[in-house]
Amino acid sequence: MASWFTRKSTPVDAPKLKPRREQASTVRVDLHDIAPDLLPYLGQVAYLQLQAFETLSRVVQQVPSLASKESVALAAGAALSRHQAVLAEIRRHDAEPAEVMAPFARAIDGFQAITIGRDWQETLLGIYVTDGLLGDFFMRLAQGLPGDVGPRAASMLGSQTGTEQLAGILAKEIAEDVTLGSRLAMWGRRLVGDTLLVARSALKLSGNQRSDEERIDPVFTEIIGAHTRRMDALGLTA
Repeated sequence: MASWFTRKSTPVDAPKLKPRREQASTVRVDLHDIAPDLLPYLGQVAYLQLQAFETLSRVVQQVPSLASKESVALAAGAALSRHQAVLAEIRRHDAEPAEVMAPFARAIDGFQAITIGRDWQETLLGIYVTDGLLGDFFMRLAQGLPGDVGPRAASMLGSQTGTEQLAGILAKEIAEDVTLGSRLAMWGRRLVGDTLLVARSALKLSGNQRSDEERIDPVFTEIIGAHTRRMDALGLTA
């Protein structure tokens, strides 16, 4: 990355992305039948946010630019804030967060391992892809939660994500290196399938494949559409 320090950079505007709340507003699917029980939902979301914080914290140490370090650190802080907000929600229901998260730890740790790329650019795109897909998915799934928990969960996940900052860093890197875009596009495509498996694991399905697919297909179509727009904003093929 010596060229980062020696080449004159061409100014790159961060891709403009819609807030998650705005992206989620078009979903019209009744998710009550397939939404998980409340505490498992919260436990999985909490651990995923912790995983994102841990990964972003490592990337902070690897990015060469001080400005980029600040942006990644802000995104890490946002993930930690969401994690802590979900923990507070778990405690509202008289449960111990560590116990609620524990059933998901092994699977999510394994998922985290496959999102670590060969360099910090791939790892950063991994967070951009997986956090975007899963954030959209769990916001939509919150519609099926009981009482007033759903709106609170959607609000927590729809809060400042750091996505635009990460997109700006990635856009600058792609502009600086003509070969990076194709490599990142391929890496992003590799992660989508595993990310959707994580999302699917949260669902409470009936076992009737046809009816289950009819109910969940619109949701996955929506989140893939939002993912495609995020990749398009970077000039990458989803």
